[in-house]
Amino acid sequence: MTAYYSCPHLTSKETNIAVLAGRRRQLNTFTNSLIRLLAQRRLGEMAEEDFRPLSEEISSFSLVTEARSGAQVTQPFPRSPKLIRRTGANSPKPSELPVWLDDLKKERKRTESHLESIKKRQANLNMSSEAMKQQVQECFEELHMALQEDEKAVLDMIEQDRRETSSKLHRILQDWNQHLSLLQKHISAIQSAQQSPAESMKQPFPEDFTLTSCRKKLDPAEEEIKINEERIHKLMKVLRNISKDLKAQLQRKSLLLDSFNVAIDKQTCHKQIKLTSEGRGLCLSSEDRCIPNEPLRFDQLYCALGSVAVTSGQHYWEVDVHCCPSWAVGVAYGSLQRRGRDKGAKLGRNRCSWSLEFQNGHLMAWHNDRHVALPVTAARAAPNRVGVFVKYQKGRLVFYDAETMRTLQEFSAVQTAVFERAHHQFTEPLYPAFRFFSPKDKGHHHMEICDLSL
Repeated sequence: MTAYYSCPHLTSKETNIAVLAGRRRQLNTFTNSLIRLLAQRRLGEMAEEDFRPLSEEISSFSLVTEARSGAQVTQPFPRSPKLIRRTGANSPKPSELPVWLDDLKKERKRTESHLESIKKRQANLNMSSEAMKQQVQECFEELHMALQEDEKAVLDMIEQDRRETSSKLHRILQDWNQHLSLLQKHISAIQSAQQSPAESMKQPFPEDFTLTSCRKKLDPAEEEIKINEERIHKLMKVLRNISKDLKAQLQRKSLLLDSFNVAIDKQTCHKQIKLTSEGRGLCLSSEDRCIPNEPLRFDQLYCALGSVAVTSGQHYWEVDVHCCPSWAVGVAYGSLQRRGRDKGAKLGRNRCSWSLEFQNGHLMAWHNDRHVALPVTAARAAPNRVGVFVKYQKGRLVFYDAETMRTLQEFSAVQTAVFERAHHQFTEPLYPAFRFFSPKDKGHHHMEICDLSL
């Protein structure tokens, strides 16, 4: 390489080109050597210490070329220590091999044991599910048998009524057939007498024969001989009510599996609300209680909140309101305002609460200061028991008539257009909420949280 610098006839540009060409040839030589050494190392033919002369040679080559060129050469970044440690960790030392082997055997044993436990759980799962299916089938078979037995009893009752009625009608039919035969006999005798009077004198008519005696009187009791349709109609009404109740109970059974134990938080109750039945009953009185005015307490509205919040999953509870002339039942965030009588504290009049409200004979669902009027008729009266279902993650809230399981109102991401909510999701813990209206209303103001324990 010194020949490139000792030629006086070369220009500066030509000298630099010659230097770079020499460096390239040397770099190719070292690269090929490095590739061969890596191949040998990969085959296990070379120790790690054999790389040190090569690395020192490369470093000296870089320094010499940098000094000869006279230019500042930027060296690449050094290899990351993590990569160096990771590369070294792939090959354990001979002294470490027994330890590694022992650890791997222990891990294999632990894995095999865990796999066996999972297989046992899977087998137990199949067995338990089959046992549950068998129990459910037995329960439904009992229901089927009870229904079939009752169906047979009702059908037998109708058949027995039919037979008795048919027997009575058969006797009456025979009586009238005999009367008809007698009339035919008399008519034939009269016709014969008309044709041959001499012969008719030899066979006179019976002494008691008169036209009046030939007329058979109609018995009014004959009209009463029929199947007891009134009884059957009553039976059909009873069966329809049983069918409705059964359907409601079958629908309710799924909700009862998610029953929620609701109790009233006495620190949130208005001063005129008294708690009964271990915090499950609320009664509105006309007198204030001498209790401290705590920050969580409603100071103007006759409201109360539950003591336990819903933060996940799905939950169901029922409230008996048949002893209250006006009421509101719903859910609310804990951030619901407790002071004053403005919309921020009223159930359903803000974004923090949802309610089903009955007042002045009108049933309405409220949220975000908007409401939906629900029909109240003789066929669809106001509920005596309100069911509340919450599916927290889905943002779903449903109010039911718990006696018929009729859906009164549903709040969800699908059915919220009237409440101006594009997406209906719960963002805070939900508390069961209750409200009385003016105690001046006639009637006993009492609400009771139903015990749904199975």
